[in-house]
Amino acid sequence: MTRWFRTGTLALAIAVPVFLVQPNPATAQTPSIQTSPIQTSPIQTATVLKTAGTGSADSNASGETFDESEVAAAAENLFGETTEGLAKVIEKVFSEMGAPNAYIAGSEYSGAIGVGLRYGDGMLTMAGGGGTKVYWQGPSIGFDLGGNASKVFVLVYNLRSPDQIFRRIPGIDGSYYFVAGVGVNYQGDGEITLAPIRTGVGLRSGVNIGYLHYSRTFSWLPF
Repeated sequence: MTRWFRTGTLALAIAVPVFLVQPNPATAQTPSIQTSPIQTSPIQTATVLKTAGTGSADSNASGETFDESEVAAAAENLFGETTEGLAKVIEKVFSEMGAPNAYIAGSEYSGAIGVGLRYGDGMLTMAGGGGTKVYWQGPSIGFDLGGNASKVFVLVYNLRSPDQIFRRIPGIDGSYYFVAGVGVNYQGDGEITLAPIRTGVGLRSGVNIGYLHYSRTFSWLPF
């Protein structure tokens, strides 16, 4: 199934099932959006790290992590260019969370009619070697009609094995940062933490309001 087939089909399909998309009450979060330049209060930072469980390089079970230059190079390879915003967002994540022990490089397809749906897929790469194909789906905020396709680079923390990624992971309230066309928001369930980085048009519905479900296979159901 091609990217454009998914995008076109998604935009047509949203009108009927969108009322079914309800974030899990136990995990739903209300987004808090900040605008450039990036600003973080001590309370917000503490909340992010507490929700993440453990957010530093030495907490990763494998003991192997990607350094900032490796992450920047991989992100540049995905997005096709280096921007000031991308460099600042990566630096921000490293300053708060330390070095990740995995990352996902992939693409997303989203559509919205007031409320949106988001679907994505990418390749998970572990710092210690190994990886797997990953798919994700879930509700998102949508600010316009129609659909779009964009790229996303996800920093992953405290992942002990590739199989551990397959779960439902909620967004963390008050953790959305945006600068110079690049945004990042944290997702965490107290065990692992994800920091999806998006650029350009993908930002228009890039704030997670409930969760994303990461799975082994593609599914139209956002649960």
